[in-house]
Amino acid sequence: MEGVTTLVGQGLYLAVAAVIGLGIARILHSDNTLGCLIAGVLAGLLLPVIDFDTGLRAENLHQLVFFLILPVLIFEAAWQIEPKILKRWLGPVLLLSTVGVVICALLIALLTYYGINHPTGFPWVAALLTGAILAATDPVSVITRLREKDASDDLVTLVEGESLFNDAAAIVLFSLVLALATRSAVEGGADTGEPLFGAGNVALYFAVIVFGGLAVGTLCGLVTAIVVRFLRSAGAGLATLVLAAFGSFYLAEHLVHVSGILSVMACAIAARVCLRRECETRLAYVEPSWESLALLFTALVFVIMGLTITFEMFTHQWLAMLIAIAAAVGARALAIFMMTPLARFVGPPIPKDWRLILGWGGLRGVIAVALVLSLPVELPYWWTVQSMVFGVVLFSLLVQGTSSAWLIGKLNE
Repeated sequence: MEGVTTLVGQGLYLAVAAVIGLGIARILHSDNTLGCLIAGVLAGLLLPVIDFDTGLRAENLHQLVFFLILPVLIFEAAWQIEPKILKRWLGPVLLLSTVGVVICALLIALLTYYGINHPTGFPWVAALLTGAILAATDPVSVITRLREKDASDDLVTLVEGESLFNDAAAIVLFSLVLALATRSAVEGGADTGEPLFGAGNVALYFAVIVFGGLAVGTLCGLVTAIVVRFLRSAGAGLATLVLAAFGSFYLAEHLVHVSGILSVMACAIAARVCLRRECETRLAYVEPSWESLALLFTALVFVIMGLTITFEMFTHQWLAMLIAIAAAVGARALAIFMMTPLARFVGPPIPKDWRLILGWGGLRGVIAVALVLSLPVELPYWWTVQSMVFGVVLFSLLVQGTSSAWLIGKLNE
């Protein structure tokens, strides 16, 4: 029982810090994420004074992120998208979130590897991990400003859809590279005579986890819709959807061993399509409820980032941070401007003004932070990668996030 009370106390400490962060954001008139980051730093400074242990450890952060935080964030993002508009833009969205993500991740890896130029302390696999993490975008503030400016539903859906599928693809890529990194770390770089991953193995791996995850998620979404219709209760419907978010991830990741993230995404989209009539009547309040839940989890992630970030990161890793910022912004812009002209072959053409918003508005946020927090400390370069990602996220919050409103306003003139 003592362990339960300790766990509750640790959770309450983080939750209170998250609420304080939301209050700081309101006072500063800034994004909630920045306020929660500040609250996390303050909460970290307070720990030695009150002699309190948050219980956060490197070994349990991976499970916390993947089995608790990411399912909620991905389900909420998928539930928000309007299915009819997404269908029209599905071709460009898939193009940007597959080929575009791979190009972006590889460009970031190349630029960071040769920029840092330290093969021993920052090997190729570390650069690939950095690329996979920073390929994930989180343009929440951009989407909010687009809605404030009464931007077209097509543009909002394109940005939301590309971000959602982009995150799913980046997480899958991250899982693959992390498996490579951990195996390499266990073997100590020794030559076992066997390739870590052959081309055929990679193709098979992707096919199984991608299509398997989509299949499991679609099935879970259909079952969820049937249960919600059978229960005919708004409260029971919301409870069923929350259970579906966690259950579809657990079923896919832990039992079937396919992509849990893709399963959650497919589950939300399938359930939303099947329950489109109910969403206008009995389930009309589900969307605000999911927004509140996602807000809490996003706040918790940035509080944890604030607890984790240290002054030494800026004094020891400042050059690596600058290299990562330049690589992330440049690679995203190049990937967008390479892929968007090809959109007309798979769907509606993407206007040039929209390309600027997609490029500069590709902020790095909660998904990137969640992924880098899950890195095992057994990897000798984990602190370098974490410092680089934190630097890019701070740049997104302080520079890209604040300037996006001006950019959107100029494009709407």
